[in-house]
Amino acid sequence: MELLQAHTDGHQDAPPLPVDLAPHADNTGITGADGLSGGAFNLWGNTYPADELPTAGTAVVDGLPFRFPLGPPGEPDNVRCAGQLIELPPGRYDWIQLLAAAERRTEDQVLLHYADGSVDPEWLRVSDFWPETASRFGGVPAYTCTRLHYPRHVERKFGPTLWRHRVPVPRESPLAAIRLPDNPAVHVFAMTLVPARPGPRAQEVPS
Repeated sequence: MELLQAHTDGHQDAPPLPVDLAPHADNTGITGADGLSGGAFNLWGNTYPADELPTAGTAVVDGLPFRFPLGPPGEPDNVRCAGQLIELPPGRYDWIQLLAAAERRTEDQVLLHYADGSVDPEWLRVSDFWPETASRFGGVPAYTCTRLHYPRHVERKFGPTLWRHRVPVPRESPLAAIRLPDNPAVHVFAMTLVPARPGPRAQEVPS
């Protein structure tokens, strides 16, 4: 009689892979104190204070690297979702990690495009940037600011939150792209792909 014995292939986990969203950036949600009117995260022209967020380069949130921000203060620094197709380095991934915020807590679908032509919908749930609104979707606060920028003044009684949310990649085949929802309430500031971990593999052994 032969038995099946599980074993791993010995490969180390691949590191998380930050995605360059700069070519898709179409909204300015971060401003400096000398340029309050230079952005408009929402209809009221609110923005995040630049000096309370990371400077250009790699930001590490909960051990994950993100490319953030996408541009200098006053320049486009996030993707306001309008159905954009974001091409990805084809590969096996377990999670798509996002630094994101919504003008109100929002649920919508993304489409995961696989290299074999398959397309799967998955839920993207993003929490409200407004400070009094706690995450309803299990998101983790990445950055919580102490003040909020308006076009003509700074509100120091509260500050906005930027959240870390994630989207699962359930299909065990290479992912090639993600299509964002057509929903302008959702803003994506950064995206990082978490590669699939090597799993156990069955091997036949003599009894």
